Amino acid sequence: MILPYSFYSREDVVLIARELIGKVLVSRINGITTSGIIYETEAYNGIIDSASHAFGGRRTARTEIMYHDGGTAYVYLCYGMHSLFNVVTNRKDIPHAVLVRAVKPLDNPGIMLKRTGKPKLVKSIGDGPGKVAKLLGIHFSHTGSSLLGKPSKSAEDAIWIEDRGINVDHGSIWSGPRIGVEYAGKDATLPYRFRTEL
Repeated sequence: MILPYSFYSREDVVLIARELIGKVLVSRINGITTSGIIYETEAYNGIIDSASHAFGGRRTARTEIMYHDGGTAYVYLCYGMHSLFNVVTNRKDIPHAVLVRAVKPLDNPGIMLKRTGKPKLVKSIGDGPGKVAKLLGIHFSHTGSSLLGKPSKSAEDAIWIEDRGINVDHGSIWSGPRIGVEYAGKDATLPYRFRTEL
């Protein structure tokens, strides 16, 4: 089942980040579908979160996507080389987002290996947000894409998230501080990062 708008439009971005663990991120790029099970996420709590790109109500050409309705892809370029995939949540003009930090390859792993240039699947192949986008062929040009429906086969590139009923032991989900946000002061210590082992 493709996750509906009602999943993304809720107010609690931290809960959504936790509930995305075990869901399946799917992309169809150039007609080829690949997917991975999400096992690490980070929540970013909008204008009150000094680790968020939208902290203090900041709006730029890049971050304007964060102010769209929940269920929109926010993909940005990091260090001029890595595309990072985020899910916009909440309602229009409330810039909450969840960064997908890690996935375990699922559908078409051979295609994902080609995209990474790796000889074989190893446990760490999808561990890191830049690796997530590379595995799934997601590019920063996909920012603004709707995640709310699987398009027809004749449509352009598409990204969506499914609930395939994958059993995750919720007691095994670890939470802790986010990575690389030391500049955020006290907000850097918030337990907004979620991870499990698959």
